Amino acid sequence: MHDIADVSAWVARWAPLIRPGGAVLDLAAGGGRHTRYLERLGFEVTAVDRDTARLREAAGAATVVEADLEAGAWPFGGRAFDGIVVTNYLHRPLMPVLVASLEPGGLLVYETFARGNERFGKPSNPDFLLAPGELLEAVRGRLRVLAFEDLVVDSPRPAAVQRIAARRE
Repeated sequence: MHDIADVSAWVARWAPLIRPGGAVLDLAAGGGRHTRYLERLGFEVTAVDRDTARLREAAGAATVVEADLEAGAWPFGGRAFDGIVVTNYLHRPLMPVLVASLEPGGLLVYETFARGNERFGKPSNPDFLLAPGELLEAVRGRLRVLAFEDLVVDSPRPAAVQRIAARRE
């Protein structure tokens, strides 16, 4: 079970701006640290990952979906969310799908590794590192950017990251 201290500061900052009680997708949810946090905030959470063993233990009342987001079909066709949270995961072909899966007023909260992270360790493969401004470009003209950062963080470990909070108008 994850503690509140495990939650990304970026997610903690922006998740409260998602419509209260809204439907939130925790994409590539891993062990469920954000799933649990979002549930505590009162959201109706759907958590998806390709390996759901640890996620099912942490998920509480969340709906857990096992799916390979990179090889299979999008498991939420026709469904839209009030919020989508993504951390430490990048599969570029999903970016337009995520944007299209937001309800009007829905919020995308995204944080993952960027170029420069190779000096800190994994991931170091450029296929898994965002290019400068890549998250901005992914939402340009489709979402209103509330905040964007491209920086090096020290916590929870040193890493080069990009993060964005953007709302569908």
